Amino acid sequence: MALVLEFLTQQWILVAALLAVGIMLFMHETRKSGTSLSPQKAINLVNAQEGVFVDLRDTADFRGGHIVDAMHVPSAKLLNNTGALEKYRNKPIVLVCKMGQSAGAVGKKLNAEGYENINIMTGGMMEWKNLQLPVVSNG
Repeated sequence: MALVLEFLTQQWILVAALLAVGIMLFMHETRKSGTSLSPQKAINLVNAQEGVFVDLRDTADFRGGHIVDAMHVPSAKLLNNTGALEKYRNKPIVLVCKMGQSAGAVGKKLNAEGYENINIMTGGMMEWKNLQLPVVSNG
């Protein structure tokens, strides 16, 4: 342990550079999947620019409660065929999953296929419900 501390103090410039590169890599990877938005910012974006909420959860979760007018496309289906979102290619798309963590892979796929405005709602439907925002049930 003493050797590690000695290295860190003597080579602080290298350690700082490594830390900076790590932070930049993390930020780059995060942006590739889409911009993170709070539920309130997501609502404002969809309303102002005629975007769409895309619910990536499975059918049972979607029927249990979803955002009003949200398009339901399970993530497995969307990863295989992004054509369902073709009419929203140039409009804001807000990806919504259960807790805001699994939408990243879909966001990366959509970005790679040229979709211009991909966003991920932080906290997913769990955060939406915690904020007591309106939901619609189908079952």
